[in-house]
Amino acid sequence: MKTKVFSILADNTSGVLSRVSGLFNRRGFNIDSFTAGETEDPTISRMTVVAKGDDLSLDQIQKQLAKLEDVREVKELKAEHSICRELVIVTVGVTPEERTGLICLVNALHHASIVDIEKDSVMVEMTESHEKINAFIDLLESYEIKEMVRTGIAGLTRGAE
Repeated sequence: MKTKVFSILADNTSGVLSRVSGLFNRRGFNIDSFTAGETEDPTISRMTVVAKGDDLSLDQIQKQLAKLEDVREVKELKAEHSICRELVIVTVGVTPEERTGLICLVNALHHASIVDIEKDSVMVEMTESHEKINAFIDLLESYEIKEMVRTGIAGLTRGAE
């Protein structure tokens, strides 16, 4: 199975998210990641959708997305021509002895920072690629992850395309 990242520009109207996600549902595809938000133009939303499937099915999804009433543009975000990022926020349970080690680990990472410190926990945020987020979570394996939230992937094509 192949993974594709779609960038979708659509009118910022009621029901557009439902229509886009419904298309995946009708085709029997699971959405691995879905982010949406207003663009620089408040009348337009950008959605970034990650899905897995064979080339033929994913190409068909892309074509059907483009036919939806509110959709203005659909393009695949290919790794070599785009920047994709994800945000993770993790609350890590720590003892006083573990706290210093965790702080050193976070400070050594380029795109991670501590956003809250409590008596028995440290909250860390990181914005990076999906793969680097996964690697970061693996590094936290020796600590107790109390809570975690991930935003899903957001991305844009490189340059002024």
